[in-house]
Amino acid sequence: MMREDDDDDVETKKYAMVCAANMNRSMAAHCLLLEKCMNVRSFGAGSSVKIPGASKDDPNVYRFGEATYEEILKDLKRQDEKLYAQKGLIGMLERNMRVKRKPERWQDNSDDGEFDVVVCFEERVFDLVLADMREKNAKGVPCLVINVDVRDSHEDAVNAAPIALKLCEMIEKCDDWECEIDEIMDELEEKVGIKPLYSVCYY
Repeated sequence: MMREDDDDDVETKKYAMVCAANMNRSMAAHCLLLEKCMNVRSFGAGSSVKIPGASKDDPNVYRFGEATYEEILKDLKRQDEKLYAQKGLIGMLERNMRVKRKPERWQDNSDDGEFDVVVCFEERVFDLVLADMREKNAKGVPCLVINVDVRDSHEDAVNAAPIALKLCEMIEKCDDWECEIDEIMDELEEKVGIKPLYSVCYY
């Protein structure tokens, strides 16, 4: 698999996949778009990286920008490798390690320019991304922010990734998404039965 830092000389739109923790939903989509050689990064928008623990009321919590996927994987294996393998977290982290080093927080991203399209996977995350963008000084460069509600489970994340890919491919092919976005959303609803929320923000 091509890692996110591999060079590609073909200029395309820049995409961001965003969920709460940059562990499951955003990474499933990131992985698939990367396989299609699209220009994509992924983020979480929550306050910390939270993943299931041994019990429902005791999640594992890590700090954005500090813990790597490899370090989280080692921590879970130390706690109870068999349990976390059954929960699907071991495989998820191994996949994530093949894509990039560590979870990143959307609000902390300031060093890599602007995205053309941001796909969120939860309405709360969508609201957090919109609030963050509105707090920044707009320079007039438009950015399409979309929400596709996806339950935070391994199966739902894997099933949602092709929808995110299809949406991004449709936007990639259009001449002017600002004029064509309503038609794109109608076409997506016709094809997959989902019509996402969206908003246009500015950098």
